[in-house]
Order: sequence, then C-alpha cells, then structure tokens
Amino acid sequence: MDDTGKLFIGGSRKPDDSLNKAEYLELKFGNRHGLVTGATGTGKTVSLQVLAEGFSKAGVPVFAADIKGDLSGIAMKGEAKDFLLKRAEQIGFADYDFEQFPVIFWDLFGEKGHRVRTTIAEMGPLLLSRLMDASEPQEGVINIAFKIADKANLPLLDLKDFASLLNYMAENASELSSQFGLISKSSVASIQRGLLVLEQQGAEHFFGEPALKISDIMRINPNSGYGQISVLAADKLMMNPRLYATFLLWLLSELFEELPEVGDPEQPKLVFFFDEAHLLFNDAPKVLTERVEQVVRLIRSKGVGVYFVTQNPLDVPETVLAQLGNRVQHALRAYTPREQKAVKTAADTFRPNPDFDCATAITNLGTGEALVSTLEGKGAPSIVERTLVRPPSGRIGPLSDQERQMIIDKSPVLGLYDEDLDRESAFEILAARAKQAADSAAARKAQDELQSAPPAGSGETTGWTLPGFGGSKDDDDQGRPQPRRSGYQRETIIEAAMKSVTRTVATQVGRAIVRGILGSLKR
Repeated sequence: MDDTGKLFIGGSRKPDDSLNKAEYLELKFGNRHGLVTGATGTGKTVSLQVLAEGFSKAGVPVFAADIKGDLSGIAMKGEAKDFLLKRAEQIGFADYDFEQFPVIFWDLFGEKGHRVRTTIAEMGPLLLSRLMDASEPQEGVINIAFKIADKANLPLLDLKDFASLLNYMAENASELSSQFGLISKSSVASIQRGLLVLEQQGAEHFFGEPALKISDIMRINPNSGYGQISVLAADKLMMNPRLYATFLLWLLSELFEELPEVGDPEQPKLVFFFDEAHLLFNDAPKVLTERVEQVVRLIRSKGVGVYFVTQNPLDVPETVLAQLGNRVQHALRAYTPREQKAVKTAADTFRPNPDFDCATAITNLGTGEALVSTLEGKGAPSIVERTLVRPPSGRIGPLSDQERQMIIDKSPVLGLYDEDLDRESAFEILAARAKQAADSAAARKAQDELQSAPPAGSGETTGWTLPGFGGSKDDDDQGRPQPRRSGYQRETIIEAAMKSVTRTVATQVGRAIVRGILGSLKR
C-alpha cells in the first residue's frame, strides 16, 4: 500500500463487517496534536506503540512515558503470533513485517535508563510551586526567592541550593521584605517542610546537573534514518503523580522555549506522548491550565505534536481538547452518570458517520478496535470510522532486564548523564559568604580592641549587596566582606583568581535563572 507522507493506523470496517478502507494520519498534520482515550484494557498502549513506530519510521523523533513497562518492547523485533497475523489479514496489511526501533531509555532515578535532570532555575517558580502544592502566599515567597537568586548571582541548581536560599531569607526576612515584599517566616518554614517531602519522594534525583539537553531527545538514528524513540521509565515515578506530571510539563515547556518557529512542516520535528494525561489537570490551578492551553496551541508552530493519552476524554479541559485534531477513541464504559457523559462528549467531538451511531459504537468496541478521525485535506477532520488498529512491528510487552541493559549500553547518550556534576552554586556561595562575614566580624572586633579609634566610615557600593553580609567599602562587588587591608593583609594571587572564577560562573549561570519554565509566557 502507498503510504508516502502518511502513517498507517489500521483498516476501517463497513456495517456488514467487511473491509472498508485503510485509515491514515497524514504526517503534515502530525503537529496538530492528538488524543488517545479508552478504558483500561481496550488497547490504548498498543495504539500508542503503533503511532510511535509510524512516526519513528518516517524519521520523526518520539518521546513517550512508559507507565507499566509495556512500551519498552518497541526496542525489540516483534514475534509472529496468530492474533497479530490474523489482524494484519483482516485489514489487508499485506506487507506487515517485524522490526525493532531505535530506543533511548530514560529514568529520573537512573535505574532503568539514563538519568534525567533539570535545575531548580530551569524548573522556574510556577512549576516548582505546582510541584510543592504551594499556597498563594508560599508561591509569592518562591517567586521572591528566584528574584533574590537572580539579583545576587546565586545559581539554583539542586534542592540544597534552594534550601540554603530559604534559610538565608528566613534569617534576613525583615531586611528583604522592605525590598521585595512581605516574606513571612511561617511561609518559608512551610516551603522548607515541602522540600523535605520532595526529597523523601525522590525529587532530589530530578534536580541537578548535567541537565537534559533537548537535542538529545530529538535524534535521528544515523544507520536507519528512523527517529529515535525516547522511552521514560515511569512505573516508579508514578508513585509521585505530581512529580510525573510536572516533569512532563517542564519538558514540554522547554521544547516550547528552545525550539525555533518552523510554521507547518511536512512532518513534525518531534512527537510527544503524554500518558495518564489526567494527572496534569487534576486539581491544577487555573493559571497552570491556561499556560498548558497556550503551550499546546502555540507549540505546533515549533513542529511539535502533543498526543494526550488518558482513559476519559473528560480528563482534558475543553480549551485543550479543542486543540487536538487527531483522535483515536477506544471503548468506554457507561455504567455511571459521569461515564455516560464521557461517552456523549467523545461522540459529539467526531464528525458523524451516517453508517453508525458514535455513542453506541463507543460502548461496543472490541479490544484493539477504535473510532478514528484524523485531519485531512486543508485540515478538516475526517468522517469518523470504526477501525481495527494495525498490529505493531515491535514486540508487544516489556523487555527483560538484560535486554534493557543491552540497549542502554549501546545508547548514543551513554556516559553523558550517568554521573552527577556538583559545581559551585547557591549552597556553596552562601556558605562561603557567611564564613567570610563571620571572619570579617571577628577580625574587626579584634582590631577595635587594639585601636582606640573606630573603623573607617562606610562608602558607597556597586551593585546589590546581600543583607546580612555587610555592604561597606571593604566588601567586594558580590557583597562578600573582605579583610581590612592594613599593609600585611594583602589579597594573594590565588584568592584573586578564585574570586574571579566564582564571579564569572555565578554571573553566567545567573542570567539563565529568570527564564524559568513557561518563562516566555509569564514575562
């Protein structure tokens, strides 16, 4: 069959159950986003695998979360089984064959794939507040913390950096409040307790360096020309649903911020599958839902297609649902009023087919069968068709630990993210400044005891000085107190070099702090 520029989904059936026609997703509409829904056990994961294989084969990189481990089988060649061959025959899939696809495994915990990290600064105050389930006053304090970090050149890389900054804010709350707004010590204490909870839940594995480079999930396999499929091991991550949802939203936001505008390309630059999408919207504040809707609407011009995978179409807000042009609807149950409403909502979103009633069909679909409607022509949705989804070419089911490790050992990103990098950041800088302030105070006290005259008066400083660390003419341009220069107390070459390096690193990293997640939308 001729599928140039198209992704083969399956074969639709006529009312008499005979073969109607092949159903495709046109690659030029792949960045118009999509939705895969259906009750547990109806075949959503296999549909996700079929779509991922099709995009990869067309040279489109794919990122997908693997909730149960079943998606990992895409990295191995499938096996000829009777039910797969029967399905291929039913839909006239004559050239059906088995093959493996290029896969990179990722894991926030580094157990089933390469480590995935970002920095506190890149996460930004909005998503960090969401991750911590912060109240409005607490979110205000978190925003102030980012402003202070930027102004004082304090790189926020990991949890201990943020904890150190919070400690400093609590100790100097009065002085900082006069400059940035009220900083309540009780709010700071609540945020600190929230950090402890995050650490216990494993979030410390997520924050740090080296941070993930977007280019590493947008690779093309040099041998086959297939798009690399990045599979995130999410079985353990799902124990903290908020961290899971926040991580995927962060990644989506990074794509939005970093990728250039490309308009409507012939095929997507990347396809992003957001499994268990309801976790993103559960109890989400209005501002976050609005940001998601904006990103989904605008990111298509960056060449990124976002496909939400969830059990119920009601899990996705209407403003987001309206942006999803390609639909694969598996069977839904209709036992409760909410389920009945979900069936009606799903049916109403399709372009009707006169041959059958959508609402009735949704409740009667078999496993691996779905109502399919994709964009065609000038971007209008096709008439919905009752479709048997094609069998995948990769393995259905999880890999063994040995097979997974074999894939990891041959990964194109092997060694890039597997070791932690802990360079100087807010934690070390604040500790050093505190020590210097204490040493300077002790030196001045000793000098006062030896001299009857008081120390020289204060002069003006350049730049902003951290409260609590002095601001006299004896402080350097980073607000760090220096020993008084009395002839024999000259700064050594090593001390000067270290100061220069610290200032350069802090300044370069500090510039990135204000960007944050969804930064371009908040600015």
